[in-house]
Amino acid sequence: MRPTLPGRAALGAAGRWVDERLGLREAVVELARHPIPPGSASWFYALGSATLTCFGVLVASGLCLALFYVPSAGDAWNSLEHLTYGVPLGWLLRAVHYWASNFMVAVLTLHALQVFLFGAYKYPRELTWMIGVCLLLATLANAFTGQIMRFDQDAYWGIGIGVAITGRLPEIGQQLVYLLLGGPIVGGRTLSRFFALHVFVVPGLIGGLVLLHLRLVLRLGVSEPPVAGRPVDPDHERARYLERLRREGIPFFPDAAWRDMVFSGLVLLGILGCAALFGPKGPGGAPDPTQIHTVPRPDFYFLPVFALLALLPPWLETPVVLIAPLLGVLALLALPLIAWRGERHPARRPVAVLVVVAGFTVLGILTRVGMTAPWSPHMQAWSADPTPVADVRGRSPLELQGALLVQAKQCRNCHALDGVGGRRGPAFDGVATRLTRDELVRQVLQGGGNMPAYGKQLEPDEVTALVAFLRTLGPPGQSARPPVEARLRAVGD
Repeated sequence: MRPTLPGRAALGAAGRWVDERLGLREAVVELARHPIPPGSASWFYALGSATLTCFGVLVASGLCLALFYVPSAGDAWNSLEHLTYGVPLGWLLRAVHYWASNFMVAVLTLHALQVFLFGAYKYPRELTWMIGVCLLLATLANAFTGQIMRFDQDAYWGIGIGVAITGRLPEIGQQLVYLLLGGPIVGGRTLSRFFALHVFVVPGLIGGLVLLHLRLVLRLGVSEPPVAGRPVDPDHERARYLERLRREGIPFFPDAAWRDMVFSGLVLLGILGCAALFGPKGPGGAPDPTQIHTVPRPDFYFLPVFALLALLPPWLETPVVLIAPLLGVLALLALPLIAWRGERHPARRPVAVLVVVAGFTVLGILTRVGMTAPWSPHMQAWSADPTPVADVRGRSPLELQGALLVQAKQCRNCHALDGVGGRRGPAFDGVATRLTRDELVRQVLQGGGNMPAYGKQLEPDEVTALVAFLRTLGPPGQSARPPVEARLRAVGD
């Protein structure tokens, strides 16, 4: 008999000490041996385990990325550039994280589709479906915040699109925009908040939902494959399921677990293969707030929404953006409460099959359109308020053109007018008494302080009109600040 090494004996004793208190071995054995219906040992049922594999890869790679990423507006883009090109295999780490996110969204969507077509959301698994819907929404939320972490030009204006949609919510829109951005504009606090959401809040929510989802699966059992002519009868379904499980059930491990492991391994190989072949996405150009005529593109899972906004007329954007997602989520959550009994087999549910076919057709078309669609959403989440009437009454055509430019060029994202607008820069109120015409022109063209230079973004006539309007913004009865030469002549006199 081989002698036991002292180190192994000590480790074994420590392991038994921990297991006596936590019961980990018992929990693992129970999980491995829990019975499932024979038909559930199928490749269709491996999608859930593959989703969990993707989430594990995301957590592991995300922890490594956090060692290099700097969540500040000034350093985020540079830190990713350094990781991609300056750190050995840094590009591969970023690529694995990016493709794991894509695979998780795709696999989780297929899993939800399989559950829907198999009618597995019916009694008694209504709550399991609802938590799965919440898990899908949380995954999409984490994917969106992950795009923001790149903090390139697409990410910068992607934030703008997101908050422009949020800002349209009645009553609470503006408050939510301030909460997300940490102020009235996209700045350093914005990235810190999205970093906290992406790294801590949403992954923690996903982890909690996964645990609850697994608990329900163990508590209620894995659904059987649908059989035509065997409808769900809530009065007898649970008893019949337990009886069939007692007579025909097989242990999850190894009868079904090997398929889960093989499929998860294939998904993992797919992630690594795509990472090695295609690399990470971005970061693109550094974020530049002066580039307002840009065409940001979201990742593929948000392209249908992007295309829909591009195709809709402006007057329909707000109702569709606010109402359609809400109705869609409510419909998914209410589905098991409405159709909680009856047939499960797709052949007996033609409406469900038609919904899936039509839905995927529409999503496919919108995704294709989204690859080339123009940027449609109006960036008015925090500067949609019209210019005060007092500031445009009696103005010349040139000055009115300048007032339009203040709105069109997003000037009020950083500058308040009559108390409404951004606070990153000084308010426009009284600017005519603080700066001369030449000083205003120089500030617009060359920038300074927190203000970027707009010399390459504005035509000369636009600068003239903009400054002409700004020169009218002063206290009533007080004239605009004269040029330096005039002030010196006045002092000499």
